[in-house]
Amino acid sequence: MANMKSLLKDTAIYGLSSIIGRFLNYLLVPLYAYTLTTTGQYGVITNLYAWTGLLLVILTYGMETTFFRYANKQGEDVHMVYSTILRTVAFTSTLFVALVIIFLKPISQSLEYADHPSYIWVMSMTVALDAFQAIPFVYLRHEKRPLKFACLKLLFIGLSIALNLCFYLLFPYLYSRNPELVGKFYDPNVGPGYVFYINLFCTATVTFFFGKELEDFKFGFDWKLLRSMLQYTWPMLLLGIAGILNQTADKILFTKIYPGDNAQDLLGIYGGAAKIAAIMVMITQAFRYAYEPFVFGSSKEKDSRQTYAKGMKYFVIFTLLAFLGVMAYLDVLKFLVKDTYWEGLEVVPILMIAQILMGIYFNLSFWYKLTDKTIWGAVFSGTGCVVLLAINFLFVPKFSYMACAWAGVAGYGIAMLMSYFVGQKYYPISYPIGDMFRYVVLTVVLYVAIRCSSHYLTIVPELVVNTLLVGLFVIYVLKKDLPLAEIPVLGKLVRIPIVGKIFGTGKQINK
Repeated sequence: MANMKSLLKDTAIYGLSSIIGRFLNYLLVPLYAYTLTTTGQYGVITNLYAWTGLLLVILTYGMETTFFRYANKQGEDVHMVYSTILRTVAFTSTLFVALVIIFLKPISQSLEYADHPSYIWVMSMTVALDAFQAIPFVYLRHEKRPLKFACLKLLFIGLSIALNLCFYLLFPYLYSRNPELVGKFYDPNVGPGYVFYINLFCTATVTFFFGKELEDFKFGFDWKLLRSMLQYTWPMLLLGIAGILNQTADKILFTKIYPGDNAQDLLGIYGGAAKIAAIMVMITQAFRYAYEPFVFGSSKEKDSRQTYAKGMKYFVIFTLLAFLGVMAYLDVLKFLVKDTYWEGLEVVPILMIAQILMGIYFNLSFWYKLTDKTIWGAVFSGTGCVVLLAINFLFVPKFSYMACAWAGVAGYGIAMLMSYFVGQKYYPISYPIGDMFRYVVLTVVLYVAIRCSSHYLTIVPELVVNTLLVGLFVIYVLKKDLPLAEIPVLGKLVRIPIVGKIFGTGKQINK
């Protein structure tokens, strides 16, 4: 239970920063949706951020997980591991930026941004800085310093929102009143370009707060250690590329494979709907930040596999709760975007299911990381990626972005099942399949009820009914699995006989 408390505490800190950050970042969704002149302009943002997601994986090439593995290996110097990785990623990121600048014109033309080459070099510098920062951030996680991690993430979000509000609300307003004054630093024709310039500025600003973490450059560089780490990490690179393609390939390829002239507009609609579903990304990311160092750090403990099984169960419970929450209040959340985006809301539940499957797959992935059989990860993710790409190429021309959403479910589902069955052979873990399946069945029943209430009721009765339905799920969790007695304040409350009887906090508490 002590291990689970540590995991839950770190997840809460990472999760709080992620939730607050994502919530604040949600302000940008209606900001772009209501201020950009067309959905096609939001399609540009969606497309280029998909590219940066892919490039970030390539430029970090699995070194985050590799750091955790080698930092926890007996006989390895943590500082030398960190310094070697930091120097290596710094070199490859710098080389990437140099190559982009040298070949900027052909790259811009091939991506169909020949009229806006600045988008390309600005985003290349941003993703290179992001890749470099990933190593100090992973060091903070290893050192169990979630507060600094969270503060820096929130600094980026806060600065980004402030500048976006200036360039998409304040300055346009001032420009309409006094164009000569504001025109010195604001041009309304830049449009979505300011999104990329702001991102670069904020990313560069965060780098200056890693002074202490960058001092470890002084520990030098170990070629022999690097060769060993590269042997471990190259399958992780393949795994990462396949994994990120599962998330971004549809947004990268959509305008290439959809035959209509309105492909960029449809991509913008799809991207806007995906932002509403992003709450699931927030939860899985928060869990991952805490879970990865926790797994590698506790791998030598006797009850580690039992702890991993519990971690999976709680992950499934809370992601299903998040799914129900978004579905229950979708008729409110849809106002994050203009009504021109609402036709894409039908993909939200599908995208959230895909994210749940991805999170389960992530939790299942540790067996091959702990046993140094990382090639299996490349096989699983690669297979899922092939399935996703095939569905996109076959069905996007006919079914548009609905095919993109279902392709994600199929790709992650295949990778998840393969990882589970092969993992049970090499690193068997007794996951509580029955308990998790009951939560899935309950979620399906409540989801159907939520859809019915949304269809037949007006907005106020609908929200009341949907809140009660989500409450039923919460009550079931409290009665069956959540150790309330272990939670400060609430633990004292449930010891009151009548309260304990209501929530069933008897023997189940120690599960």
